[in-house]
Amino acid sequence: MSAIVIGFDADDTLWQNERFYRLTEGRFTELLADYAKPDHLSARLLEAEKRNLGKYGFGIKGFTLSMIETAIEITEGRVPAETIRDILEAGREMLDHPVEPLPHARETLEALAGQYRIVLITKGDLFDQERKLAASGLGDFFDAVEIVSDKNRAVYERIFTRHGNGADKAMMVGNSMKSDVLPAIEAGGWGVFVPHELTWAHEHAEAPSGADRFRQIEHLGELEAVLREIG
Repeated sequence: MSAIVIGFDADDTLWQNERFYRLTEGRFTELLADYAKPDHLSARLLEAEKRNLGKYGFGIKGFTLSMIETAIEITEGRVPAETIRDILEAGREMLDHPVEPLPHARETLEALAGQYRIVLITKGDLFDQERKLAASGLGDFFDAVEIVSDKNRAVYERIFTRHGNGADKAMMVGNSMKSDVLPAIEAGGWGVFVPHELTWAHEHAEAPSGADRFRQIEHLGELEAVLREIG
């Protein structure tokens, strides 16, 4: 087995996630169409989400609470109880939505399992992330699972030391430049960016110019070629 440990992000790297947030956000703007235009509602919702990350963390439950908070603010406290009910129902539907693995996810994990130590590193609500992993059918490919409140240099240093020989002998693969790639490289590891057509605005960041340990691929099916390249 190779000495390199490979960390995989989950949401929008292995399975669809942001698409359901966008669909629910569209439903939210329709519910409050009498109070504000969609663009304004979306901007206010994003502000609430960012403001609440330190309290609710990442995930559907925090998103639902942020929708309710935004609805109260936009309507100056006059939001109908029926609208709050509909927002809560939209959140519950997100929690019950089937998990859809992305193209090349299963075959890539299957090809790498046994050759490398593979760790799922995802942030968000513990219960929901465990649910999605179980529903994805991909759980058996991982040697370890780490569900964290946030992803930063210290988190990657700790995880890659626990499950391998340190960050300098590790790789993180994900669709978030901000959370998956940059802090992994800062920790001394490789960062492989796999763009997704939909990525939450909070996760956007510039690519690391001139970083030797940065790679970008179009899809997970190209990851094996990167691994062969770096040896």
